[in-house]
Amino acid sequence: MEISDENLKLEEKKGDYWLLKTEPAEWSWDDQTANGGVSNWDVVKNKQAQKYMKSMKLGDLCFFYHSGAKSRRVVEVVREWYDEGEAVDVKAVGEMRAAVGLAEMKKELKGVEFALFRQPRLSVLPVFDNMPH
Repeated sequence: MEISDENLKLEEKKGDYWLLKTEPAEWSWDDQTANGGVSNWDVVKNKQAQKYMKSMKLGDLCFFYHSGAKSRRVVEVVREWYDEGEAVDVKAVGEMRAAVGLAEMKKELKGVEFALFRQPRLSVLPVFDNMPH
């Protein structure tokens, strides 16, 4: 998998990977790329999702996923959890060459323990690096 904008290969990136899920009407990729591509990922009420956000570190990459759509965009954590905003800040990094939908994920990752398959309503989920590429 390769990100086109900065030619950053995920396989070479150190850190953790996350999936940030949103509805296009609530927060779109256009919203994300405004203001230099930096925004705070906030208004997450679910305690499990907040716990995941508190685990995010600078440089972690996140798949920017719209429910019901194919994921192809990537953001990077540029500010770790801060209590005053109950948020992390993320910056747009670019797009993957191929879009990936939920059906493709389930087919490709059959038998793999992936939080998205167990807890599809969470807006923040870990993507473990022991998953097949």
